[in-house]
Amino acid sequence: MNAQEIYNRVNETFKGAVLEFNDSVLQPYLKISPDSFYDVCQFLRDEDDLDFDYLMSLSGVDYGDLLGTVYHLYSMKHQHKIVLKVEVSRETPEIPSVADLWRTADWHEREAYDLFGILFLNHPNLRRLLLPEDWVGYPLRKDYEMPESFNGIPIVHPNMKKDTNEQK
Repeated sequence: MNAQEIYNRVNETFKGAVLEFNDSVLQPYLKISPDSFYDVCQFLRDEDDLDFDYLMSLSGVDYGDLLGTVYHLYSMKHQHKIVLKVEVSRETPEIPSVADLWRTADWHEREAYDLFGILFLNHPNLRRLLLPEDWVGYPLRKDYEMPESFNGIPIVHPNMKKDTNEQK
């Protein structure tokens, strides 16, 4: 099944859920409304002709005004792919968790939470993955300002401090 056919199946079943479809790029994608996102994912996984049984990757993205996630799905049975994108506001960065649909989402969602502050609703264990629990802020957000120290320990080597602070 090609991207156009996948788009048609999703769009017929979930009217208004697909906010954008682009198949003129190397990895065709569907931008999905956050409200319909979980249902669309479950549909893509469970329908026999779609059978997206593998979540290849999940990435957080800072678009400036919005935050988002990008999901690369693959069907082992049918050998077709599709990319899903979801965008949410910076003020309420909430996206339904898909950890119960694809187990690989568990740690990917934790990483996106840890580095971008995206909250995955109904995640079974949403907590920081790479940084300490008491770390302040989300380092991959474009507006993040690196602290000079953490719990009294310098974060940036004194010789490198000049480079990092002057770049802002």
